[in-house]
Amino acid sequence: MLFALVERFYALMDSEPEFHAVRRLHPEDLSGSRDKLFMFLSGYLGGPPLYQERIGAPMLRARHLPYPIGKAERDAWLACMGRALDESEIEPPELRAWLMQQFFATADWMRNKQGDMPGQEGA
Repeated sequence: MLFALVERFYALMDSEPEFHAVRRLHPEDLSGSRDKLFMFLSGYLGGPPLYQERIGAPMLRARHLPYPIGKAERDAWLACMGRALDESEIEPPELRAWLMQQFFATADWMRNKQGDMPGQEGA
């Protein structure tokens, strides 16, 4: 189930123009990104801590600092993941809702564009 979700997420990102804002931040070959997200989510969701075992501490914000992430990128990432969740038919609906809450909090924390960072709303 988790691997299918990650596969669908990156397939959508790679094929749908509406996700271009986030796709352009990734390498041409998405296999490494796909593997890292799968490994991270495995541990995050209570499975084997594959990411930590193979790469180390996630340090998500630090690892994403080289990429300009603002509201547009956050929203494209979330829309892509939301669609992947819906198409993967993950049940129950409460699990999908919980996952999207977690993904929003994390994606929002990744924002690092000057003038477009968390806590600067309305500035």
